[in-house]
Amino acid sequence: MSQAFDALCDYLRRSSGLVMEQSKKYLVESRVMPIVRREKLSGLDELVLILQKNQSPKLAKDVIEAMTINETYFFRDKSPFDQFRNVMLPAMIAKRQNEKRLRIWSAAASTGQEAYSLAMILDENAARMPGWKIEILGTDLSDQVLDKARKGIYSQFEVQRGLPTPMLLRNFNQIGDSWQISEAMRSKVQFRQMNLLADYTALGRFDIIFCRNVLIYFDAARKMDILGRMTRVLAPDGFLTLGASESLIGLKTDLVGHPEHRGIFMRNGAPVPASSENKFAPRAAPAPSPAPATLPTSFAASAMQAARMRTAG
Repeated sequence: MSQAFDALCDYLRRSSGLVMEQSKKYLVESRVMPIVRREKLSGLDELVLILQKNQSPKLAKDVIEAMTINETYFFRDKSPFDQFRNVMLPAMIAKRQNEKRLRIWSAAASTGQEAYSLAMILDENAARMPGWKIEILGTDLSDQVLDKARKGIYSQFEVQRGLPTPMLLRNFNQIGDSWQISEAMRSKVQFRQMNLLADYTALGRFDIIFCRNVLIYFDAARKMDILGRMTRVLAPDGFLTLGASESLIGLKTDLVGHPEHRGIFMRNGAPVPASSENKFAPRAAPAPSPAPATLPTSFAASAMQAARMRTAG
């Protein structure tokens, strides 16, 4: 098992950049072994041999998707979205008044919650941006999660994680026990498959890039490579947001941290926007902490009751 595990880790590193430590062996059992059993293979050794010989591109794709971390939820970690609303967006509105165009990239978008969270904030501020052309692109390595992102259908548990009830009722339609984000909101986001190890130049230039909670799975060399290529497609006065546990410490890049806002990075030499005291406030109340997992029933009841009241009105 150990040799096969090492060989699988080497394959994943070369094909997707994913770095797995010995402590992650349990992921093989929970994510890859079901594929071994489904394909009626003799074991992990046979699977690795097929991957190394490139005998089944579909099987290789299934393995990579199974090992990709896809944990996400609406307004995850809250702070980056507050910074988007109160720091990055006001700065971009001021800078782009002439061209009235804004391009945002949600890298490693997973099932779409991050991209749709940004879209909802932009919708709240639509009155401040009349006539603007706004593009939001979400990319991910996994076609499976992107298919879910395009459909925009989420379970009750998924929508209650970080999404305030007023936002849910304003932007989602209930379908049985699930909730689908409105067609109007889905039309604001485009999703496409892309490996972060690939070339980004065809994507064009972005004003804001969200690349959160993904670099932690790469080694230092891969991190610098990815950040270097992201910097080249970032506007000279644009912003890059990383995850709460990610930093540039020990990495050689052309990026510098915002002096006032942790987690925001800019091109080295880019002008620092003045802090905005007149912050953009959402129409709805600020997002509360995610509802406790012990209260899904009351959440659903209050949401459906509010939905019936809205329909009756």
